Amino acid sequence: MSQPKIIISGGGTGGHIFPAIAIADALRAEEPGVEVRFVGAKGRMEMEKVPKAGYAIEGLWISGFQRKLTWQNLSFPFKLLSSLWKARRILKKWKPDVAVGVGGYASGPLLQVANSMGIPTLLQEQNSFPGVTNRLLGGKAQKVCVAYEGMERWFGAEKLLLTGNPVRSNLQDMHATREEAAAHFGLDPAKPIVFVFGGSLGAKSINQAMEANAVHWESRPDIQVLWQVGQLYVKGFGQCATARLPQVKAQAFIDRMDLAYAMADVIVARAGALTISELQFAGKPAVFIPSPNVAEDHQTKNADALVAKGAALLLPDVEAAARIFTEVEKLLRDEPQRQLLSKNIKALAKRDAARRIAQEVLSLVPSKS
Repeated sequence: MSQPKIIISGGGTGGHIFPAIAIADALRAEEPGVEVRFVGAKGRMEMEKVPKAGYAIEGLWISGFQRKLTWQNLSFPFKLLSSLWKARRILKKWKPDVAVGVGGYASGPLLQVANSMGIPTLLQEQNSFPGVTNRLLGGKAQKVCVAYEGMERWFGAEKLLLTGNPVRSNLQDMHATREEAAAHFGLDPAKPIVFVFGGSLGAKSINQAMEANAVHWESRPDIQVLWQVGQLYVKGFGQCATARLPQVKAQAFIDRMDLAYAMADVIVARAGALTISELQFAGKPAVFIPSPNVAEDHQTKNADALVAKGAALLLPDVEAAARIFTEVEKLLRDEPQRQLLSKNIKALAKRDAARRIAQEVLSLVPSKS
């Protein structure tokens, strides 16, 4: 009998890419002979991250449709037609048994064509408010794996599976001690440590809030800060007044997130689905500053779902500059609240998400005689 062939499509951000890679790894663990390929969007980060993870990927000429009037929208119909044509060519040539969509630009054309060709499809939705692509594709998908309750209003209840979001294996089992992690970043484990980040590319408003509070951070030299400024903003903020303080470690990118999580007393971050899932495993008290620049304000909805369960705090983006320091300092002074937030967010972690999704994918493989 031939081994199953699975194609995974989507990407654009780490929030889509890393769960997709986790699913691919779990597929290999469940079915060692499985063949897995990816389809992404040309020029996006999946074209670099997926090959590094050991998987082949092909790129489509596709991008999102801008909600405001812009000249970039003029090319969208041509990109869509090109992507649909190439997706059909890929599927006809490779003949996968199942197509998996994780959200992002490329998953739309690939899964749309897969549905038209009768190839079983599975969607993985990371957020509490599904993206446009997954909402459009959900009607024809055989199964939809979600991370939040109450998703029946967008997807049929009969196809929904509450699996949680897949998380990279090194972030599921963090073995480093606080001392080891602090030493890696040149920090003192005996003093409070705050980890601030806004994703791999950075978050401008969080960086601006950190910069605006230089005087406050300077007044508390005992509070150490690891600050991921982001690749896009390191030139603008990497040498600002806050970044130059002796207790602040400002970096463009942090590749050892497991160590950063392990040593942190308080974490300040965006409320993307991947970040939330990782923090559920880390079990650390978090102040979420949701990005206002995402579709349907889904990061606020993600954070609200945790706040409602006493598992995190929410600081609106427009108030970040005025309150980021005071919220962090207040939380550092309140150990009972930190312990409660840690306990509640850790209770939400779903440790077998990738394995469960992989099993559901394999269950859709047509039987071959």
